[in-house]
Amino acid sequence: MTEHIPITVVIATLNEAPRLGAALDTVRWADEVIVADAGSTDDTADIARSAGARVLTIAGRTIGAQRNAAIAGARNPWILALDADEIVTPELKDSLARLVSGPFRAGAAYRVRSRNWHLGTELRHGPWGRDWKVRVFSSDQRYTAHRVHERLQNLEHVEPLAGDLLHYPYRDLPHHVMKIAKYSRWAADDLRARGRRTTPLDVLVRPFWRFVRDYLVFGGWRDGRAGFVVSVVSAFSVFCKYATLLLPGD
Repeated sequence: MTEHIPITVVIATLNEAPRLGAALDTVRWADEVIVADAGSTDDTADIARSAGARVLTIAGRTIGAQRNAAIAGARNPWILALDADEIVTPELKDSLARLVSGPFRAGAAYRVRSRNWHLGTELRHGPWGRDWKVRVFSSDQRYTAHRVHERLQNLEHVEPLAGDLLHYPYRDLPHHVMKIAKYSRWAADDLRARGRRTTPLDVLVRPFWRFVRDYLVFGGWRDGRAGFVVSVVSAFSVFCKYATLLLPGD
């Protein structure tokens, strides 16, 4: 690395060997990269180390817990939380350089626009086209321990940051559906742990509304066939979550 920006990049991984290298290549300017791995059985850890990242093994924990472990060991006051399927654009790198050169503010957090590619195209509309993620923040902050949709706790004020994350969330449609099966179970478990219950009417109505929202209200139809397919799959994910919650837990 010829240029170091004093920021720590934290990446939570599990068997991300096919994609991790591309993500790491776009943060070679970072002073520190920590990969919090959940016990990968592929070459994820070796790829991370060969790129100069520090690897922590955090097996059997949530993504939030993986990130928290990495944040706790960070040597810089600013954090960029990155996923293995994301790419940092040069514009975002420049924004980060300007941010860390200014005064440090404890409790500060910044949201970054995520541009999402799936099914051979960029999803510019629907919920995917309005995707902003809080990924840059001071190192005194921590994530919730939820299995799905982990988030930073006690955020008070979040500002936008210029530049994008390029996100490639799924290899193809079967990979998308496979991940839904896993995440819908985790989401149902989180709801059940918080005392939530559901009814057959929820299982029927909520998926229908999700499709209407994503495809019609949010304009997913403007993304053509890909917009239709991802709206249907989104509705299916809601069905799986509430159907799982309806059934007795293990």
